Amino acid sequence: MKNSLRTAFTYISWPLLLTVCIALTSVGFQHGSPLLSFNLIYCGLIICLFLLERFMPHEKKWQERDGQLFADLAHTLMNKGVVQAIIGFAAVLGFTKLITPMSEPGYGIWPRDWPLAAQVLLGVVAAEFGLYWSHRLSHEFHPFWRFHAVHHSVTKLWIVNTGRFHFVNSLLSIVFGMGIMIALGAPIEVFLWLSAITAYVGLLTHCNIEMNFLFPMSYIFNTPELHRWHHSKVLKEGNKNYGENLAIWDVIFRTHFIDPKRRPPVKIGITQKMPEKFSEQLVWPFQDLSLRFKPYPKKVENSTPVSSS
Repeated sequence: MKNSLRTAFTYISWPLLLTVCIALTSVGFQHGSPLLSFNLIYCGLIICLFLLERFMPHEKKWQERDGQLFADLAHTLMNKGVVQAIIGFAAVLGFTKLITPMSEPGYGIWPRDWPLAAQVLLGVVAAEFGLYWSHRLSHEFHPFWRFHAVHHSVTKLWIVNTGRFHFVNSLLSIVFGMGIMIALGAPIEVFLWLSAITAYVGLLTHCNIEMNFLFPMSYIFNTPELHRWHHSKVLKEGNKNYGENLAIWDVIFRTHFIDPKRRPPVKIGITQKMPEKFSEQLVWPFQDLSLRFKPYPKKVENSTPVSSS
């Protein structure tokens, strides 16, 4: 009975946690406190996932220390600072005036007369197109990969390295994703919802929790099942699943990958040597300033063998 309940929970945990977060966020937004409610819900999700990582890990080996706790947290805090700086810079230049509430006139072709839920869905899909190509270029275009490699240098996945991105990499994602939304004239409410959903999905995607997914869940959303393959060292596996929140553009552009016959690899990371110190990781991408395109080797490793927890 206990094993049956545990197995059932592995199937419902991801959609249940995301649904609860979205529902609570909606309540907070309706009461006029979107930022406060988001931060409380986000912290609550972190605590919940942290406990689940202890009791039902996807990979027990990923529970071992990797010496990157400080670097992971430092990258996360720096990225939050970069976002705040961008908002302040945009305000000074007057760009924030382009993002108005739904109740005020806007510009562009955004359907402001639609119900908010429909606008949020449209925003997630539209922004995902930019986020997809930002992520894909970060793998396939060498100057971008140098910055994105900081994230892929992790040797385990867990909630703490969710925000481990070089700040330049984060800036590119913001420009690609939010740029589309600004160009279309999306209202501020959609931006807030998109930010909240992306934050929740990011934590759920990187968590080290045993989760299973029924078809077609991983063909619609970016799930941990997809993202674990994305961190594979094998290029034909790792250069796939570029979606941030959704898998729709991966399916359309044929970069969707799941191997149902195997578990995702335990040994993840990059082939390059990444410095261990946070300060050195910030500098590392700039040490090769050549803009010459350097394609990946044509030969790739053999498929990753089946791994076990």
